[in-house]
Amino acid sequence: MSDPASLSGPAVSGTPLDERGETLIDTRTVAALRVDPRMSGRNESFALLRATVVDRLVVAQSLLPRGIRLLIVEGLRTAEAQSAHLQEYRDDLRRGHPDWSAEQIEAELAWYCAPPDTAPHVTGAAVDLTLCTTGGVELPLGCPVHAGPTASAGTCATDSPLVTGRERELRDILSRALTEAGMVNLPTAWWHWSYGDRYWCYRTGARYAPYGPITPPPSR
Repeated sequence: MSDPASLSGPAVSGTPLDERGETLIDTRTVAALRVDPRMSGRNESFALLRATVVDRLVVAQSLLPRGIRLLIVEGLRTAEAQSAHLQEYRDDLRRGHPDWSAEQIEAELAWYCAPPDTAPHVTGAAVDLTLCTTGGVELPLGCPVHAGPTASAGTCATDSPLVTGRERELRDILSRALTEAGMVNLPTAWWHWSYGDRYWCYRTGARYAPYGPITPPPSR
């Protein structure tokens, strides 16, 4: 593992918060961004992100080559949605390692997903995304967004040596644009990027996280 800190480890979870109270933006209202509706039936808050994170994504979009668009899959998660996501990854690891103890499963799980009290997505500062054409056709980046380590045969890792050719080129294009825009990646999930959460602080050396857990507004 290139990054020695798990999402729920003390190096990340111990980072103090200095909450800005910044508003959430519905990315479906941002002309520069394209949003995929695949998570709409499971998470009503999927298109919401902190305003500054949206600004960073707009910058990243401007840095992509002509003909390629960011495709937002999921932003803010409620605690319930995060718990469901965590269980999916736990089940994925159990399928891949039926001989592992519960303790081994939980230890490995922390590299891929975190409980609601420490998860980046509950802050509105993390986003799962991929690339598509200007016509909305999703591009291949090695494995589907949200594919676990077992389901993806390890290709979910950003730097997986199993991802080559055009798929590797597209991952690199995505990474360059988002990194230049100031966002950081979770190395075990090529699609997961964030700005201003505790994990971002760990990766950048910032002393305080400006975004902590936030409750989405009531749906209308």
